[in-house]
Amino acid sequence: MHDLYQNQRAMRQMRRMAIQRGVVALLDIGTSKAACLILRFDGSEGLLDSDDIGSMAGQSSFRVIGAATTRARGVRFGEVDAMQETELAIRTVVQAAQKMAQVRVDHVIACFSGARPRSYGLDGSIQVDGAVVDDQHVGAVLAACDMPDYGVDREVLHAQPVNFALDTRSGLSDPRGHIGHKLSSDLHLLTVDSSIIQNLLFCLKRCDLEVAGLASSAYVSGISSLVEDEQELGAACIDLGGGTTGISVFMRKHMIYADAVRMGGDHITSDISMGLQIPQATAERIKTFYGGTHATGMDDREMIEIGGETGDWHHDRRTVSRAELIGIMRPRVEEILEEVRLRLDAAGFEHLPSQQIVLTGGGSQIPGLDALATKILGQQVRIGRPLRVQGLPQSATGPGFSAAVGLALFAAHPQDEWWDFDIPLEGDAQRSFKRAVRWFKENW
Repeated sequence: MHDLYQNQRAMRQMRRMAIQRGVVALLDIGTSKAACLILRFDGSEGLLDSDDIGSMAGQSSFRVIGAATTRARGVRFGEVDAMQETELAIRTVVQAAQKMAQVRVDHVIACFSGARPRSYGLDGSIQVDGAVVDDQHVGAVLAACDMPDYGVDREVLHAQPVNFALDTRSGLSDPRGHIGHKLSSDLHLLTVDSSIIQNLLFCLKRCDLEVAGLASSAYVSGISSLVEDEQELGAACIDLGGGTTGISVFMRKHMIYADAVRMGGDHITSDISMGLQIPQATAERIKTFYGGTHATGMDDREMIEIGGETGDWHHDRRTVSRAELIGIMRPRVEEILEEVRLRLDAAGFEHLPSQQIVLTGGGSQIPGLDALATKILGQQVRIGRPLRVQGLPQSATGPGFSAAVGLALFAAHPQDEWWDFDIPLEGDAQRSFKRAVRWFKENW
């Protein structure tokens, strides 16, 4: 934990330096595509500074000056699988974005979707005995949170204070400057597999990039796809990627739960490829142009030409009805959504005052998905596109760019995390921990 704590602090420091220097690259390393945005900052960090903890401290204004994507290689389930191939994809996409931006970039902030995320809701309290609460008190109360024994092969990726209480006043976003006796805090901790983080860091190092931050794709997609009211009142962002489907739950403008289902759009493509006995590339094209989740009578009559280059005329001239295609796609889409529902139930999502669900990511573009999701998840569901940010090219405004755009917001307005305070590190790591479930019921 201590090494990681130093690592994270060093990355936060690096981010500040990169922003002062004016440019930073953002990298969304997905299973089916790698996307890179390059941001230019105008150096006004702190002008919009509101000192609230978690209110995106130290805001900086920025614009996107470069954008590129490439087909991801060497990534499975959102995790680096073949190092050299992933390295090539990253180099390709960063070079293309640099060319458009006409700048060279050394610092990168990256997000990824795999690594088996696990969420913990922790709480702790200390006595402040009538003093004015300051940074040291905040550090001490975060250190007093019950640390879970999350396993030696796992690391903390995010550790965000999401709520403070001072005596009888709860729901404070920032207790500093207030006077009271007992200070309590709720902390959301997200852990991931260490080896996957190490592989990713190693890969970025091999690309001669300095890492100025790492984030979970589920988190950054939520930041860019959920509108302010949704983040405040309670909402889940479901990010349907190629290899994984990320889930993040927000409340009072903070992520309070995250998880991932190890299935995504590529699995739907594979089902089509196997069902129709056609290559993956053809299956992907057919899915994109003709896919759907709900067949009507008209779809029985709409015939899709499969095409092919096998040389077998009958095989290459085959057609399939759109209804058949939907018949292949729907069971997998249902399976993904059922898995999402299980995760949301485990998180205690139904205890939030509002239960809006927003679907985003490249896979969310399948026609009729929102209606099917409403049926399976039983809530209001909408398709979410990322927030518009300055300079973003039209080609990067679709739901497939939610994570990349979220990274821009994460870079410019990072929420306070554990590492931003001086934490007394001699906490007893073996104390009991509480999962997020109990937390929702009692504190929200």
